[in-house]
Amino acid sequence: MGLSLLRTKPLTLVLAETDNEKLGLKRALGRWDLVAIGIGCIIGVGIFVLPGVEAANHAGPGIILSFVVAASACACAALCYAELAAMIPVAGSAYTYGYATLGELIAWIIGWDLILEYMVGASLVAIGWSAYLVNLLNHLGKPFGWQLPHAWCAAPWGLDSGVLNLPAVLIVGVLTWLLVRGIKESARVNLVMVIVKITVILIFIGLTAWYVNPGNWQPFMPFGFKGVMTAAAIVFLAFVGFDAVSTTAEEAVNPQRDMPFGIMGSLVVATVLYVVVAAIMTGVVPYRQLNVADPVALVLNVLHKPWASMLVSVGALAGITSVLLVLLLGQPRILFAMSRDGLLPPLMSKVHPRFRTPYLTTIITGSIVAVSAALTPINVVAELCSIGTLFAFMIVSAGVLVLRRTRGEVERPFRVPLFPVIPVLGIVLCGYLMFSLPLVTWLRFLVWLVIGLAIYASYGYRHSKVA
Repeated sequence: MGLSLLRTKPLTLVLAETDNEKLGLKRALGRWDLVAIGIGCIIGVGIFVLPGVEAANHAGPGIILSFVVAASACACAALCYAELAAMIPVAGSAYTYGYATLGELIAWIIGWDLILEYMVGASLVAIGWSAYLVNLLNHLGKPFGWQLPHAWCAAPWGLDSGVLNLPAVLIVGVLTWLLVRGIKESARVNLVMVIVKITVILIFIGLTAWYVNPGNWQPFMPFGFKGVMTAAAIVFLAFVGFDAVSTTAEEAVNPQRDMPFGIMGSLVVATVLYVVVAAIMTGVVPYRQLNVADPVALVLNVLHKPWASMLVSVGALAGITSVLLVLLLGQPRILFAMSRDGLLPPLMSKVHPRFRTPYLTTIITGSIVAVSAALTPINVVAELCSIGTLFAFMIVSAGVLVLRRTRGEVERPFRVPLFPVIPVLGIVLCGYLMFSLPLVTWLRFLVWLVIGLAIYASYGYRHSKVA
């Protein structure tokens, strides 16, 4: 299998795939559709779920610094993504970039990690969505003495165990159906939800900023700097949205011009909002009380603003729904690209004859995510998702370095500034964050990697079209 490192997919073949109408993904996304997809995926779980959990368990008020560190690493990786997305506008994201620069084996590892990243990330978001829905409906039912049965709104193990997280299953099912129907329809629904959640976040900031008590920020790093970095490695997954933008490259009308705009624009907006909301959250409520799946609603409940809590729950539902939608959109397109290359069965690269979407991989993804969200507690899901994201970002940064050296003559509509400093920083920062994750996360990741290599050796290596 070591020879597979030499199987680098020719860049001319990669670029030719975007013009192959037989493969049939529909070009329907404009510049602002791409920005909305990025914001739709980035701004959601990172504001409405993760700050509270990570502040309580790893960082304390230092979660503010955690977001800054994660954003810095993301900025380096995002610039590298922007160069490669404009240069290689093909479905598959980091998987495709790795194939064109570092070889088939590395590409397989990236693709396998992205499967972990998107599926586990979608499970995390579905669990958070369920928590906010339960909060909203329980508030509405409180005057009538009506509450949702806890047993059917929580996973069967964890601190707050139940029987099954049924709301999470239902939302995954609805969004899977929407994604099968078409990319443009999905983009329109996403845009509406992005507008709603940005509005609600601004309302939350306006209502709560006046109640910040700087005393709650002391001590700023109760778990030490290591805790801040551990939280940074975990909240890093909140920025995965710009990777999702790159998975839609074959459905963008003008990918060379618009992909960098969508990637960088969405990242800047998200970073500002993350830092502000994390500061308010830990400034209003002592960090130890934030270990819940709906911390924004908790802050408003503590301030005795139940009407605002319900409003934020509506915004959080819209925001988290858009994140879930984009994650469920990105994963099937990675499977589609891997199948097209022969590394997965050809069934997975089938396109719906009417809707022109990768419908089989969409249905498979939705089914796995629904089962995972129904049965898995939120803290386990969060840690497992981040490590796959970080590894993929390291490979993308390395890919820019390799392509500048090996294919310097190819036109680049967007170029990473301060080269090679930015790509090297991306590799170093993402690598450091990976090593900040708990040991148990590494063990789960290695098990996943071994399973992936076994599948590649038994199927992908033998059926590779490049070979």
